[in-house]
Amino acid sequence: MGGPPGAQAAPNKPLTGLHDVELAQLAMTADRPAFGELARRHGSAVRALLRRMGADAALADDLAQDAFLAAFEAIADFRGEGSFAGWVKRIAARLYIKRWRRRAELDPAPEGPEQADETTGDGLTDQRLDLDQALRDLSPVERLYVSLCYGAGLSHTEAAEATGAPLGTVKSHVKRALEKLKRRLATDSAGASSDTDAGRLAHG
Repeated sequence: MGGPPGAQAAPNKPLTGLHDVELAQLAMTADRPAFGELARRHGSAVRALLRRMGADAALADDLAQDAFLAAFEAIADFRGEGSFAGWVKRIAARLYIKRWRRRAELDPAPEGPEQADETTGDGLTDQRLDLDQALRDLSPVERLYVSLCYGAGLSHTEAAEATGAPLGTVKSHVKRALEKLKRRLATDSAGASSDTDAGRLAHG
């Protein structure tokens, strides 16, 4: 498996002190505690992405669990060329899209992904709250596509393939979403870079 030079698993080192690539190497040997540490580190970020895409709290929890189970089964596919967090977020995003598409097939005129519960935890920073509020001002479809492209790291083409939408439609939704986010964040945070704030979608 690829990764930083010398990034070999160190069984005698506490799991909390290991790099994600080292933990993934251990997980390849069916080391569940090592994979459990990966899930502990990145679970909240995966759930946050799913909430921003439109899942409610219960669905985000369920899909995050499914995503980590799928990641454990496919851990050999993680080559360490990107971050583990980004890899598992893409898995979670695709699971959410599968569910969304099934709903769309049942409802010929879906309104889009379900809106997330607006309740937030006391530990969130003001900046995180600002971004989450700005996302709630987007239409469900705009929120979905900007989260896919900036949160899950999918390209416009990959997002189009995942949802079955035309590429031009995806680009239009993302463009409008970013323009709305920049205006909202610029208004809420005078002097702050709205581009940087929008980029925080990529992080839990």
